[in-house]
Amino acid sequence: MSKRPLHEGKLDRAQALSKAPLGAFYETISVNPITPVIGVEVEGVDMTSNVPDAQIEELGRALANHNVLFFRDQPLLTAEQQIAFAERFGDLHIHPAAPQGEKYPELFVIHTHENSFVNNGADWHTDVSCDKTPPLGTMLQIHRAPESGGDTLFANMYAAYDALSDKMKTFLSKLSAVHDSERAYRGRYSDKGVDDTDVDFPRNEHPVVRTHPVTGRQSLYVNETFTSRIRGMAEEESNMLLEFLFSHLSRPEFQVRFNWQPNSIAFWDNRCTQHLAMWDYWPNERYGHRVTIKGDRPYYRAS
Repeated sequence: MSKRPLHEGKLDRAQALSKAPLGAFYETISVNPITPVIGVEVEGVDMTSNVPDAQIEELGRALANHNVLFFRDQPLLTAEQQIAFAERFGDLHIHPAAPQGEKYPELFVIHTHENSFVNNGADWHTDVSCDKTPPLGTMLQIHRAPESGGDTLFANMYAAYDALSDKMKTFLSKLSAVHDSERAYRGRYSDKGVDDTDVDFPRNEHPVVRTHPVTGRQSLYVNETFTSRIRGMAEEESNMLLEFLFSHLSRPEFQVRFNWQPNSIAFWDNRCTQHLAMWDYWPNERYGHRVTIKGDRPYYRAS
């Protein structure tokens, strides 16, 4: 399949996401914080158009400042429009569980309904952390939302790290963890026609404390969905430490909760956030399109 041309005026990813420290003054967008810790609603962007470079830069800066951006004022985007907008921030990632032969392999369908037996994403996670180079960010537009329920919670992993004691921070900075996709994906997408019998599921090792390449800040980088163990620890020790970290990072004071309406969009930074999709709306339907932007290999660098 030939690659479609990128959206006109695509910025280099480093340009689009600017560099720290990041000013909070914006000229081309309106930013309204939802909580002091994480999340803003953004207005003034037309994703159906060729968004100006200056606005892409400000969106990248807002993402770095607030971790997740919410949009309530967009129309229903076509696949081409959503892909073109996301490509302004970098090349797009293809999900390892995506069905083969699709017209738009970069676009991943999110769909739960009365026949769904599981809601993928119902545990805290950062997208595809099992990859060697996990995604930079993810953009999801919900087309059809349940009348009630179906919210997504997002958590700030900078805040989770900052809330730890100095001794715990030092201890964790020397550790790495295994992120294993088999525990998350095996058999999960059979309802989408995915046969994973012979799939070699990605498994990679990443630092427990991750340095953000744009802001330079430290964040916790372990999650319930993918992180299977701490490298170099006995199983019991690893399990106890991960249990503590999973409990700690899910504290409510690190979170924002987003209620989806038809056409709502969330755009989040996978390098410093985690999210959880509530499974409280069965047998109602939720349907949306997700695109994910390629990232870089996680690393730790002392501040």
